[in-house]
Amino acid sequence: MNGKGTRSAPRRGGRSHFLRRYNNFWGWLLITPVVTGLTLWVAFPLGLSLVTSFTRWDLITRPIFIGFKNYIDMFTSDALFWQAVVVTVYYTAAGVSLQVVVALGTALLLNARVKGMKLFRTLFYIPSLVPVIVSSALWMWIYNPQFGLFNILLTWIGLSPQKWVFGTQTVIPSLILMSIWGIGNVIIVFLAGLQDIPRELMEAVEIDGGNAFHRFRAIILPLMSPIILYNVVIGIINGFQTFTQPYIMTNGGPANASLFYVLHLYRQAFMFSKMGYASAMAWFVFIATAVISVFIFRTSVRWVFYQGEHRS
Repeated sequence: MNGKGTRSAPRRGGRSHFLRRYNNFWGWLLITPVVTGLTLWVAFPLGLSLVTSFTRWDLITRPIFIGFKNYIDMFTSDALFWQAVVVTVYYTAAGVSLQVVVALGTALLLNARVKGMKLFRTLFYIPSLVPVIVSSALWMWIYNPQFGLFNILLTWIGLSPQKWVFGTQTVIPSLILMSIWGIGNVIIVFLAGLQDIPRELMEAVEIDGGNAFHRFRAIILPLMSPIILYNVVIGIINGFQTFTQPYIMTNGGPANASLFYVLHLYRQAFMFSKMGYASAMAWFVFIATAVISVFIFRTSVRWVFYQGEHRS
């Protein structure tokens, strides 16, 4: 206050500091449940499994620190480890490739503007809502060598019946075929991407005399490449985690022909009580999945096109 009694300007620093602390308090309070959940159910199990992977532990006695022995035994002493790796990579590579192609092709058909298309979209999506256990039981009946639907159809058209999931050469192709039945989620993602393509681009190709193939190669495929990238990465992650179908339908058989990696990990942990070794296996598949995903993202700059992107 000066000699004439005029008031000094109000201090704004105190109010802004109070508001900042107030917002920070409520921000931390609101994210506390999420942070707590991630800590208890994600971070803590991850850290515990990493520590356990360096021990020999049977869930009963105290863990014994053995260093990298579990990782060394994984690559040198466990013959079924490589069998599980080959089976999983085979299933994932072939299955994801076929799923992406079939899902994109189906989405192109379902994107047509014809009467009753909503019904067809619903019918293609419904199988993805069926629980995996239920669908596995259904496909066990379809694949039955004696009275299965597929062998009945093969007999009607004059072909010999197949062993399907009961044969060493046909079990993985049969599981891949089964996986195609549940790609409704992938189809919906592709369909959403197709409906987001500007109609003017399609009309421009038609004006230039292009046909359906030209539209697909010049417009649809480049603009759908980010969605293809997403579905490929998600498909690889899901493929490496395949467990329920082989566990219920084949239990790794016949002759370990369907011994998936996670099924082998499950046996080591809960049948043989090798929790340390199973933890090491879990970390290996985690690192392998991360490396493959990073590699795909790094190489995607060569074939993935984003709208509004300018390349030299």
